[in-house]
Amino acid sequence: MLSWFFPVGAITLCPFIICRDKSSKVMLNHESIHVRQQLELLIIPFYIIYLINWLYNMYIYKGDSFLAYKNIMFEKEAYNHERDLNYLDTRQKWSYFRKDT
Repeated sequence: MLSWFFPVGAITLCPFIICRDKSSKVMLNHESIHVRQQLELLIIPFYIIYLINWLYNMYIYKGDSFLAYKNIMFEKEAYNHERDLNYLDTRQKWSYFRKDT
């Protein structure tokens, strides 16, 4: 069980990417973006910020866990760039803090 709230295809626990089924290049790219995010924040702070951002979003989206998840700043960056398989080559540090990401 990868998620308590809704089904997920993969999860990143740096440095590991754990996939439910056979993963696509897009899914691996999405999770690789999370690896980079986790390394930038030295892993543990990533999870703390992720949780705080999700809890804040749960309040903003009135308990809708899916909307709260989709609007976590780390997820927004990963979803916005998952199809760009060269994104990590050009990605700037701290990109998840940018409004246009």
